[in-house]
Amino acid sequence: MRKELIHDGMMLVGESRIAAQAIGGNYVGIALLALVAPLLLAFMPATTPAAISLDAHAGAAAAATARLVGGIIEYSRWPDSRAPVRLCVIGPVRLGGQLGTLRLSDGRSVERRDVDAAALDSAERCDVLYMGNIGLVGMMRWVARVRGGAVLTIAEQDRACRSEAMFCLIPAARSLSFQLNIDAVARSGMRVDPRVLRLAQGEN
Repeated sequence: MRKELIHDGMMLVGESRIAAQAIGGNYVGIALLALVAPLLLAFMPATTPAAISLDAHAGAAAAATARLVGGIIEYSRWPDSRAPVRLCVIGPVRLGGQLGTLRLSDGRSVERRDVDAAALDSAERCDVLYMGNIGLVGMMRWVARVRGGAVLTIAEQDRACRSEAMFCLIPAARSLSFQLNIDAVARSGMRVDPRVLRLAQGEN
């Protein structure tokens, strides 16, 4: 797990306080200052929550989801360059209506591909899995299909991260949060820069 939290040989943690609410079970809340960042690896829970604000107007949920997913992709590292990043949307989605509009800060585009939930063979043509309303068993099948590979997994409707996706969205009335499943990242061929937790401070 340690190597997943090291980037270019340095600990990378937001300069400000990173706060998270305890969820229960294995989801332990944390509140760390950059001053004690070197202790992060020893005490960081298997999943770490973060959140962004969600304005109360039409289409805000889809727009906030697109910004959040874009931020997650920005902080994710594949073994080699992916351009464009192939984002596969699995099954029907409630929050993913604007995922086809993403463009990364380095100029790379994100190519959305809508994939049937039963088309597991399509996983090899995906860099990111955004799993919608396909049920827990369906999500677990997709996660198992790409486990150990360089595929970022995001679950839209799995608040408790039982699917073992790397990121699990938690929509609320006026905010959109997520769980970061560090164990799932460690089992993958991906690296996730811990600065992803800066998303907890609000939209970039």
